[in-house]
Amino acid sequence: MQTVTVSDKGQVVIPAEMRRRLGITPGCQLYFTLEGDVIRVTLKRGIPTTTVEEGYGMLKCTDPGERRLDDFDVAEAMREAGQ
Repeated sequence: MQTVTVSDKGQVVIPAEMRRRLGITPGCQLYFTLEGDVIRVTLKRGIPTTTVEEGYGMLKCTDPGERRLDDFDVAEAMREAGQ
């Protein structure tokens, strides 16, 4: 058990080893619940971040007649939308 000191603003510092083990980084959200005279802190687990590479192959086009992204002309589409 580690002891921390509460600041004048009610802030505490979570010990670094605990932050590392739980994956707590800046911006993480924590839930605080009061259970009798005990404060329980629970890490709100979000959706883990991913990279573009991890999503490769998730979307597939089964209709060979569909247009390819390479065939799409943004300028032409904007002109057509303006008419």
